Amino acid sequence: MSVHHIVLTWQDWIDLFGHYLMLSLMSLGGAISTSSEMHRYLVEQQGWLTQAQFNEAIALAQAAPGPNVLFVALMGWHVGLNAGSTAAAFLGVAVTMVGIMLPSTIFTYQVAQWGHRNRELRAVRAFKQGMGPLVIGMLLSTAWLLAASGGGGANLPLWLLAAGSCVVIWRTRIHLLWMLAAGALLGAFGVV
Repeated sequence: MSVHHIVLTWQDWIDLFGHYLMLSLMSLGGAISTSSEMHRYLVEQQGWLTQAQFNEAIALAQAAPGPNVLFVALMGWHVGLNAGSTAAAFLGVAVTMVGIMLPSTIFTYQVAQWGHRNRELRAVRAFKQGMGPLVIGMLLSTAWLLAASGGGGANLPLWLLAAGSCVVIWRTRIHLLWMLAAGALLGAFGVV
């Protein structure tokens, strides 16, 4: 993978941190649910990452064991490497990870305690039920973004695989990891 050279000022680093602080408060379905906004900011608006680097960060973090928020660290790493040094890469990891984790962690802890104390209130139950469709919509926007960058509507096998996987996961008890393994095999053999 080639490095995309950029120049970042201290103000750029502060802006990146502030952007991730804001994204943290929007990450209702986890950090992955805000990846379409990360794409808009990092790839389209700032040009700090290439499309390939963005996709690779998400793919690698999703395939690796551990929390899926690691894609944020990989994006920060790439921004820093693109800025010219390993030290900047570590700074990129720190800026993006602290930015995405700090507000949502504090907020989630406080709200979870309040929600547990008031779990019988109608408003609390309604809020929990209303969050489901919102999170699903944000995750679908991420799926659309990633699929569109891989050829969009022209990649019919990819869309059929995605639709088929959704039906299988929804209607059967097959574990999600088996579906991921099948998708990886189909990708390795060039089907999608």
